[in-house]
Amino acid sequence: MKKYISMIAMALLLTMGFTACDVETNEKPGGTNIEKMCGYWDVTIDAVDENGELVFEDPYGMGEVPLYTYNNAANSTTQMWLDDREEFWNYKFLVDINYEAMTFSATERDYDAAGSGTAIVTDGKIVENGGLNLHDKPCDTIEFYISFSNDENAAQYGFAKYHIHGTRHTGFTE
Repeated sequence: MKKYISMIAMALLLTMGFTACDVETNEKPGGTNIEKMCGYWDVTIDAVDENGELVFEDPYGMGEVPLYTYNNAANSTTQMWLDDREEFWNYKFLVDINYEAMTFSATERDYDAAGSGTAIVTDGKIVENGGLNLHDKPCDTIEFYISFSNDENAAQYGFAKYHIHGTRHTGFTE
């Protein structure tokens, strides 16, 4: 009797094994339309004047902070999200991109859902293998200038905008 129960159990397991591996779609997984510009970045923030000359290095003493760039829900090739996830100025808004040139900018965008003010992004660019990580391995770099309409520190301390620059986060302990 044990022999028959074992054979029936084996037949059931094999049947379930073959049906569990059916392919539901023929689609191949892939990235987004702007995957080379999307990522998690380790950036440094410096205060600069109108000409981009350094006024204060790391004015708030934050060191490296995370920054995120990612595609929008429409998977557009003309816009991406720029998001600091409340690490610096609490901004999150869409920037216009040129994917072929790997550049981006934004003219007066509300930078948060509360409508606290507007932000302007200029001279944004991502360079593939444009820098080195701490282990001297090539990695992508990001760089842009951003100014905020409600930045009281800029007027008080004599700078015009922030220069944000850094490298793609590698995921390795640095």
